[in-house]
Amino acid sequence: MTQPIQSLIQAGSKVWLDSVDPQAVAQNRTWGVTGATSNPVIIAGLIRSGVLDRQLDELLRSGQSDEEVAWTLADQAVRMAQEVFLPVWEETQGDDGYVSFELDPLLEDPECPLSHEEKVQRYIALGRQWSSGHRNRMIKVPATPAGIDALEELAASGVTLNVTLLFVPEQYRRAREAVWRGAQRRGDLEHFKAVFSVFVSRIDVYTAKHVPELSEAAQGQVGTVNAKRIWQENQSYWADKGLKLKPEIIFASTGVKNPQDPPDKYVEALAGSDILTNPPETNAWVQQSGKQYTRRVDQLPPEEVLREIDQKVDLERMFQVLMAEGIEKFATPQKQLLQLVAQRRQQLHTVG
Repeated sequence: MTQPIQSLIQAGSKVWLDSVDPQAVAQNRTWGVTGATSNPVIIAGLIRSGVLDRQLDELLRSGQSDEEVAWTLADQAVRMAQEVFLPVWEETQGDDGYVSFELDPLLEDPECPLSHEEKVQRYIALGRQWSSGHRNRMIKVPATPAGIDALEELAASGVTLNVTLLFVPEQYRRAREAVWRGAQRRGDLEHFKAVFSVFVSRIDVYTAKHVPELSEAAQGQVGTVNAKRIWQENQSYWADKGLKLKPEIIFASTGVKNPQDPPDKYVEALAGSDILTNPPETNAWVQQSGKQYTRRVDQLPPEEVLREIDQKVDLERMFQVLMAEGIEKFATPQKQLLQLVAQRRQQLHTVG
């Protein structure tokens, strides 16, 4: 019998790992997982686990600042994962096998003193810096006002982009148009690749709290309906562009938040196309489930459920709430990562 993750792949999905933990990357690669992503939460978790102690201590003794140490450590962890997935990138000629590297989340901190234009220029500079010399690294840029305004220039510069923190179709469209404008400024489009990370489970958390009047049939379905609609639009938009590499949707935030939901709720619902980026525990559960997955990404609930969702869910209000929460979840982990580095420095100083 086909292994569960292999059945997902056979159904048309690419399966990625939402971690750059070296052990998790190695294990997931044996299951057929073909890419990964990183963020400050993941790097902080690796520091707490002790996996990066040797590298961290070497960097702290090198004279780098806490911020420099944190970024060098993130770069090293992503590089290690890139090495694992580079053969996939080579086999697919750049259509798969990527590891995402997230730019400085503190640019979105409410306390950030930079103007909008200064943030845009900083995103562009950092994107160019951290992508330089890397074949299978994607640069993660949030779909905030400053992030979106940086996308055209980054795409024009040849940076492979993962536009993240996407919640609603209108936000996706702004990001997509900016990326495509930039891509068209390139000499050729042979190596143009971009992905758009649509968050799924956070939407169902939102509706449970803010739209409790949804029926039992609709509650818990909004995240997948929203993601599938954006996926359909993405399929249509790029169909006539004649591109060698596919601009894809990443189905992100696929770990369930409701303990009553099956761990593979979103994996099963979105199987069949583009990229599922799952937490390590989700991929492990799927692989051990014994299930066989089939294409479901183009199947929507009954018309009456869709009508109810459209009538009761105010997308603009949802966007405002989720973006405010998303930006906080974006910036706070970076601050915590820097605190962890500072604590480790203090421990080394005390021991030394």
